[in-house]
Amino acid sequence: MSSEKIRELISKMTLEEKASLCSGADFWHTKAVERLGVPAVMVSDGPHGLRKQAEEGDHLGINDSIKAVCFPAGCGTAASFNRELICEMGETLGNECQAEGVSVILGPAVNIKRSPLCGRNFEYYSEDPYVATEMAGALIKGVQSKNVGTSIKHFLANNQETRRMSSSSEVDERTLREIYLAAFEGAVINEKPWTVMCSYNKINGVYAAENETYLTKVLREEWGFEGYVMSDWGAVNARVRDLAAGLDLEMPSSLGINDRLIVEAVKHNIIEESIVDRACERILNIVYRYVENRDTKAVFNREKDHEKARKIAQETIVLLKNDQVLPLNEKDDIVFIGKYAKEPRYQGGGSSHINSFKVTSAWDAVSDKPNVTFAQGFIDYKDEIDENLIEEAVAAAKKAKTAVIFAGLPDAFESEGFDRSHMRLPNCQNELINRIAKVQPNTVVVLHNGSPVEMPWVNEVKGIIEAYLSGQAVGGACVDILFGKVNPSAKLPETFPLKLEDNPSYLFYPGEKDKVEYREGVFVGYRYYDKKKMDVLYPFGYGLSYTTFAYSNLTVSKEKLTDKEKVRVFVDVTNTGTVIGKEVVQLYVSDLESTVIRPEKELKEFAKVELKPGETKTVVFELGMRAFAYWNTGIHDWHVETGDFRIMIGKSSRDIVCSTDIRVESTIKLPFVYTTDTTIGDLMEDPKAKKYIDDLMKGSVLFSAEPEESNSSASEALSQDMLMAMMKYLPIRGVISFGDGSVTMEDLQKIVDELNKKEQ
Repeated sequence: MSSEKIRELISKMTLEEKASLCSGADFWHTKAVERLGVPAVMVSDGPHGLRKQAEEGDHLGINDSIKAVCFPAGCGTAASFNRELICEMGETLGNECQAEGVSVILGPAVNIKRSPLCGRNFEYYSEDPYVATEMAGALIKGVQSKNVGTSIKHFLANNQETRRMSSSSEVDERTLREIYLAAFEGAVINEKPWTVMCSYNKINGVYAAENETYLTKVLREEWGFEGYVMSDWGAVNARVRDLAAGLDLEMPSSLGINDRLIVEAVKHNIIEESIVDRACERILNIVYRYVENRDTKAVFNREKDHEKARKIAQETIVLLKNDQVLPLNEKDDIVFIGKYAKEPRYQGGGSSHINSFKVTSAWDAVSDKPNVTFAQGFIDYKDEIDENLIEEAVAAAKKAKTAVIFAGLPDAFESEGFDRSHMRLPNCQNELINRIAKVQPNTVVVLHNGSPVEMPWVNEVKGIIEAYLSGQAVGGACVDILFGKVNPSAKLPETFPLKLEDNPSYLFYPGEKDKVEYREGVFVGYRYYDKKKMDVLYPFGYGLSYTTFAYSNLTVSKEKLTDKEKVRVFVDVTNTGTVIGKEVVQLYVSDLESTVIRPEKELKEFAKVELKPGETKTVVFELGMRAFAYWNTGIHDWHVETGDFRIMIGKSSRDIVCSTDIRVESTIKLPFVYTTDTTIGDLMEDPKAKKYIDDLMKGSVLFSAEPEESNSSASEALSQDMLMAMMKYLPIRGVISFGDGSVTMEDLQKIVDELNKKEQ
């Protein structure tokens, strides 16, 4: 339906009908206006599966939902670094939504992994905003290609579960722009999600639901968002203010209470009726976009989608360590140890919990092999060492050629609604791994978890696989990796620190009462660890393969450019091993001459390339202004400083294999206001100001000091280098204190005024 017809339809509604459209009819449906033939549509939880609740609704995964397919969670899909694969996943989800009559699937979730402790990290993509926004954009593109909407969430700065409905995220402007807004920005601008879900928390004291700065000025006016903004379930705090700020749809139903508040606000001239009309138009645009493009022939083929989930999971599993133990030989005697070998932990708890129609465990995939045995090893409903189970596992490990331990975090350790209290595996699992490693030199650990864990046994085992929470087909995908049927190609989308205390947010997470300060600023994840040159367990972007790759011939299309131009980067990648494999090529940029505090390097592009043994492909990247820019709070915009930048190609943030430097010239002159507090050094950096230096320094003791070369204590105390350093940071008003009276304050003010005129 055209916008004109929708506006005409709204004009026929009563105020009460319009207000009613601004909230849900129940837990999952928008309201209908039967008098005018306006239909209701259904939304449903996601983002890595369809959690459609046919009966009683809830948003914490308590009540049953339809049998569906659980795909890898965000923690895993991000590790694939494969946009095309995640787009395919989105297409599959979109088709499932069409088959089930769902207009919008609630996801993707792109909040930054600020701390490993966030209970919902398993749903989120990365500590890096570029990875987050690119993965989200790929999923959105896929889902919406099937004429089903997405709801990118949770907007904004929602990075913990502790006090999530009342806490205020205290974040400075630059950090918001470079890290937390950037995770949403690219996906919103490039892929145009149909809806955006606002978060529960406050941003700098203002609830997200009523934050006009972000819901309207940034989201709509800057980024061009055209859909509707919905609340997270129960995030509405002041319905009328929220509506005016840009929150269009309240979910779930308020049973008419907040609808009546909207009506009263219009009648008492608190808000204009046009604000209600605006929200109705945004909502109905999306409602009819779905209704008019219903695919009544769509079929939810669960078996087919299960195989798709397995294919995706194969690229979400990261090989972290391999001391010539993998891939396994199918003829060897092998023991699978750990409850998760038979009952994998493949998804997190809460609103994204999928009622999987079937689950393939690793044991399911090998149970027909007589040379593979099983020992449970531990229980996970409580952290208690069971000596009988451990002794049974040790005995089995002694008899085998290789022991594979399936460990991870139990459901009680990470879920929506609460944060983790530490970064450790359960003690019973660490004890099991240590005991097995003592008797079996060929020990491999497979981890099922949604975010980093400490690994005190890292040097005691030969192989480590990070399987993340990779969906209902994770067992088959893990076996494919273990036995070499699939070459691992995933990379870590987050840093694994050695210990929790190393994390940059450690001192400030989760805050004090209802205030959490983001004091680490832009130094989140590898931006912090790399700048500090800290040892980490595994760096961002890290992951091994069963083959090897070599990089060569890094070139750029131009070595000098302005901030209005783009540069193309070329690099050859060769498979130097013996098996086919996929490599994630990572491009980082470093500002070599920055006058602002910036990370050592930042990921600005990546590509995944498949290569046969001996094959070489040229990977091409294109970088624009944003690859070199930082957010300047003086002009409230992105800015590139003139200077040299280093373009680096890496296998991880810590493994840079080749680099080249280019020069970027800024076309924007930053405004500068001179005062008598401006330093001599600042004057010397400005070509227009240098000519005033001699006038300012006339008669200055410092300027005229010429210590003689001698061994006197005076010459030792006052070298020329020291004089220059002192002058550099001397405010120009200081020349009066160190002068002979020939320069007055009036003289200084005249110079300042002349300089400021030249700035205009």
